[in-house]
Amino acid sequence: MNGAQDVGGMMGFGPVVPERNEPVFHGEWEKRALGVVLACGALGAWPGDATRLARESLHPVQYWGKSYYNIWITALEHLLVQHGLVDKAELAQPASPEGDAPPSPRMLRAAAVAGLLARGTPYDRPASASARFAVGEAIVTRNINPTGHTRLPRYARGKRGQVGAVRGCFVFPDANAHGRGPAPQWCYTVVFTGAEIWGVGAEPGLTLSIDAFEAYLEPA
Repeated sequence: MNGAQDVGGMMGFGPVVPERNEPVFHGEWEKRALGVVLACGALGAWPGDATRLARESLHPVQYWGKSYYNIWITALEHLLVQHGLVDKAELAQPASPEGDAPPSPRMLRAAAVAGLLARGTPYDRPASASARFAVGEAIVTRNINPTGHTRLPRYARGKRGQVGAVRGCFVFPDANAHGRGPAPQWCYTVVFTGAEIWGVGAEPGLTLSIDAFEAYLEPA
C-alpha cells in the first residue's frame, strides 16, 4: 500500500530529531491506549497484521496529524466497528462502567499480561518448499504498487541487490492482513548499495539492508 506511513526517502518532512531522555509514555492516556489495543487484539477477531493495515488505511491528513498512540486508537476504532464488536453510536457515547458488557471467553485479564508479552507472538512457520534464493545471489525487487498491505517499501522497489541472509519461513503479512491466512513465505535479508537506492548523491560506501519476502524478489 502506497500509504501515508511509507515515507522512507521522501523529502519535506525535516530531520529526525531524537528526544533526549524520552519517556516510554508521554501521558497516562498512552498507557491505557496500549493496554486497550493489546486487550482487543487478544479477543482474536483479527490477525495482528490487520492492525497495521488499519493504521495504514487512515487518510494522510489523519495519519500525519496524529501522535503515535492516537493513530493506534483511531485504527482500533475502525477494526471494532468493522468486526461488529461496537457500532459508531457506541463510540460516540461516554464510557460505560466496567461490568456492563458480558465477559468474553478470550478476555485478557491483568494477571496474564506479563506472561503474554514475554511469550510474544511467534510468526515462524514450517516451510512447504526449499528457499528459492541463496546467500550471495543477485536479485531484483519487484516494482509493485499494491492497494493492500505490503512490507516492501517504495524506495526499495525495482532495485538490484544481493541476498545477505536466509532468515527462515514466516507468516506473509500481505495475505494475513486481509484475512487470507498465514500463507507462509521465505524471508531474506537483502543488501543494496547506497547508490542503487539513493542514486549518484548517495554517501560513498553506504549499504542498506531490508528483510524481504520471497514474493518480492526475482533473479537479477
